[in-house]
Amino acid sequence: MNSIVKIPRVLLPKECVDLKKWAVIACDQFTSQGEYWQKLKDECGEVSALNVIFPEYYLDKGDMDARIERINAYMKKYLGEGVFREVNGFILTVRETSYGRRRTGLLVALDLEAYDFTTGTLPVRATEATVKERLPVRIKIRRNAPLELPHVLLLVDDKEKTVIEPLLASVSEADKLYESELNMSGGSIRGYLIKDGKAAIKAIDALGSKERSEKLYGSDRPFIFAVGDGNHSVATAKLLWEETKKTIPEKDWEHHPARYVLAEVNNLYEEDLAFEPIHRAVFGVNEDFIRSMQASLSGDGHVTVLYRDEMYSVSVPSGAPEAVKRIQEFIDEYIALHEGAAVDYIHGDDNLSKVAASRDGVAIFMPVLKKEELFPYVVRNGSLPRKTFSMGEAEEKRYYLESRRIK
Repeated sequence: MNSIVKIPRVLLPKECVDLKKWAVIACDQFTSQGEYWQKLKDECGEVSALNVIFPEYYLDKGDMDARIERINAYMKKYLGEGVFREVNGFILTVRETSYGRRRTGLLVALDLEAYDFTTGTLPVRATEATVKERLPVRIKIRRNAPLELPHVLLLVDDKEKTVIEPLLASVSEADKLYESELNMSGGSIRGYLIKDGKAAIKAIDALGSKERSEKLYGSDRPFIFAVGDGNHSVATAKLLWEETKKTIPEKDWEHHPARYVLAEVNNLYEEDLAFEPIHRAVFGVNEDFIRSMQASLSGDGHVTVLYRDEMYSVSVPSGAPEAVKRIQEFIDEYIALHEGAAVDYIHGDDNLSKVAASRDGVAIFMPVLKKEELFPYVVRNGSLPRKTFSMGEAEEKRYYLESRRIK
């Protein structure tokens, strides 16, 4: 099997750029909290990744085409003005979050030929169902963009710690490429150049042996990466690569930049890597929604629901994946029958309570998926229900810092 990762050519802001102003949180966070994005805008300057991303908070605020044009214009501006320096190599990232946790990752170029979000049989697999309605705007942004900025997190099922941990032990202060605090309670970040890229590729390839897959999952189909975050970003890149393939000779496929997506690899078994639930806030509803939920759902588990300072209990299946599936199905069906009802997906208990209270909504505190359940579940069942888990709290999500040319 050919390797599914490639050593990337990464663009980093030059040393003169203030990384605390440059790096910003993933675009799919704080989708109901406009005050977050306004405060971030006030903190960031003219040279910031905020100018080249599309925060999902603004998706329904109008002026989409103009915003996308501005994003592409800023990308070209930054390239033309020499904002970036290029680094050819894997980058080891060490993230210290404001929650006292550390996440160590390896930035790679992932081969999209190894990924298919529809079959779930290739070495790179989606962990949540792809919502096709979420793809068009992402495709529109990427189609004419000269750059990509990654918030994709890939998970490896590496209990023996053969990939990330040896790389961390191998780097020194002399290998450091950048170090910075992160804005908006994001913690801090360091990045190191990995000199021996071949060793990293060999360790990743070893995770995809048929013997290992059969031992761990009872399947001879290699399963190396589970997309832990950024499922829709990888799906978008895949769809556009399939378009691009039709326009170029097959001999040019291997080295075409659109064939790859920049992503950070994390070990599922890193001690500090935590799975958190993604809660639901339902708006335009009242106590009838809760009564209907209690009548429609059942099981040996339960979830807590908050509405106007009153707590309710709802019975659900005891397993997190099935509970999330049943709750989401109920929400979708209820919204379809009640005009004005809507749902948003919120990270963090405190954020959920605040968002729900601010808009007179119902807060549903969702169950937690155990991380050791992830790979076996995906092998047996395919993708999880959408928005089943989050790799950490909202402030712990990946910050846009590195980028890569895709044209």
